[in-house]
Amino acid sequence: MNLYYDLFNKKEKIAIVGLGYVGMPLAVAFAKKVDVIGFDLNEKKIELYKSGIDPTNEVGDNVIKETTVKFTSEENSLKEAKFHIIAVPTPINSDKTPNLSPVEGASKLVGRNLVKGSFVVYESTVYPGVTEDICIPILEKESGLKCGIDFKVGYSPERINPGDKVHKLENIIKIVSGIDDESLDEIAKVYELIIEAGVHRAGSIKVAEAAKVVENSQRDINIAFMNELAMVFDRMEIDTKEVIDAMNTKWNALEFYPGLVGGHCIGIDPYYFIYEAEKLGYHSQIILSGRKINDGMGKFVAEAIIKKLILANKVVRKSKVVIFGMTFKENTPDTRNSKVVDIIDNLKEYGINPIIVDPEADADEARQEYGIDLIDIKDVKDIDCLVLAVAHDAFKNMSWEKIDSLYGDFENENKILIDTKSILDKKELKEKGYSYWSL
Repeated sequence: MNLYYDLFNKKEKIAIVGLGYVGMPLAVAFAKKVDVIGFDLNEKKIELYKSGIDPTNEVGDNVIKETTVKFTSEENSLKEAKFHIIAVPTPINSDKTPNLSPVEGASKLVGRNLVKGSFVVYESTVYPGVTEDICIPILEKESGLKCGIDFKVGYSPERINPGDKVHKLENIIKIVSGIDDESLDEIAKVYELIIEAGVHRAGSIKVAEAAKVVENSQRDINIAFMNELAMVFDRMEIDTKEVIDAMNTKWNALEFYPGLVGGHCIGIDPYYFIYEAEKLGYHSQIILSGRKINDGMGKFVAEAIIKKLILANKVVRKSKVVIFGMTFKENTPDTRNSKVVDIIDNLKEYGINPIIVDPEADADEARQEYGIDLIDIKDVKDIDCLVLAVAHDAFKNMSWEKIDSLYGDFENENKILIDTKSILDKKELKEKGYSYWSL
């Protein structure tokens, strides 16, 4: 097959299935080199893209307005393409088991529109074996074609870091894999069109699948270690950030910090690995323990808030608490698997219904997914406690005068400030007399 040359010469097209934080930057990048069809089932999202609006804030409205991507929600358009990249989310169920419905649905959709000579590459995070054992049979059943003969399949895990304007798609090394040497070579050449950092050719699809879940599990474990230290240091009345700053003076320190671990990667991928390991009779110890620690941080922060309210002689149930930040990380509208929700839920157990402010978050998504209505900061006043849950630039750049204006008319020692990201100057806050706590 010489699909790479046909793509490059615009005789064939690439289709990106799933236009979220992963698929949309891919579509835009490839459109600078080849003809691209950008497909998503969400008609509202497609209309936004067609109108030149980037709801993800990943590349910006101007880029969307100028791109040549053909945005569509019509699945028949996929028949025009021969190189399909599936970039749909792979969440977990309420029992922490993998939810493969999106990737299975995308496989059926692509399969129905697959033509001979095509390539299908999966970017969705899965546990080792999903591509070959689950996805390929679906493609074959829906298309009536035979994998390896009529079409080829590969896996190339996404490594996009939402909101990161430094580590972007183009300058992150891309892992690629295929069912055979021919597919590996073809897939690698296609990705090399847009990946300036180059590609790493994995020995098999399972190796590529495993690499993805392992790299995020590794980060999860390291953050869990710091979170455990933070909980212990809190009892010891030692400032965790000061300890980390001192530790980081050593050349081989890893520079991980405690925090809420949510999102669609680090907070989810370890469960995919745990699930498959347990199917094979191995009960995870380190990875599962790390997950339990990180999943418990929302409760830990909520209890720190309650403790501060009590020490300030406030009536807990009548206390006005405002939380700054709803997204799973800073400077992104993405609220998927946000652990701020855990803080909110735990506070509600004490009779507190916190006010949530987040100028970056997708307000519709927050309302639909969590039943949370976001409040404009201008409507916040007379609060007892401010919780800085997400380090958006908008929050980091707030003046002390603005922060102070949010509180009620009482002494600074009764103005509670919870800083989960340690973004504020602790010394200055102490000098001003605030009741300050950081993770």
